[in-house]
Amino acid sequence: MDALYTAVATANGREGRAVSSDGTLDLPLALPPALGGDGQGTNPEQLFAAGFAACFASAMSAVGRQGKIDVKDVSVTAEVGIGKDADGGFGLSVVLRVELPDHLQGEPGRALVEQTHAFCPYSKATRGNIPVELVIE
Repeated sequence: MDALYTAVATANGREGRAVSSDGTLDLPLALPPALGGDGQGTNPEQLFAAGFAACFASAMSAVGRQGKIDVKDVSVTAEVGIGKDADGGFGLSVVLRVELPDHLQGEPGRALVEQTHAFCPYSKATRGNIPVELVIE
C-alpha cells in the first residue's frame, strides 16, 4: 500500500499526554474511573472510538455515493470496550451503532452497513483481531 497520508502522534502512557506531530491534537491522558483512574483526561479507547466512528461514517458516504444512496442523515457511534482476555492480558471489543434515516430502514440499510463494514479501513484493520458488532438503529 502506498500511503496517501500518514498521521503521527506521540504518547507517554495512559496517564500522560498524546500529541500529534502537527500539534493539532494535544490531549491529557488519564485512566477512566472504571480502570482505577481519575478520568481527568481522555483515554486510548475514546480516541479509538472517535476514529472508528468517523472513519465508518466517511466510508458509508463513499459507499453511498457509489450506490447513489443518500446517507447525509446517518450517524455512527462506536463503543470500544477493554477487558481481560483469555490469555490474562487485555483485549478490545467494538460495537458500532449505526443510526439510519427512515428511507434506509430494513434490508437496504442492512446491506449498506455490511458493504461499509467490508470497505472501511478501520473495519479491515480489526477484522479477525477485535470482535466488532454492528447494530442498526
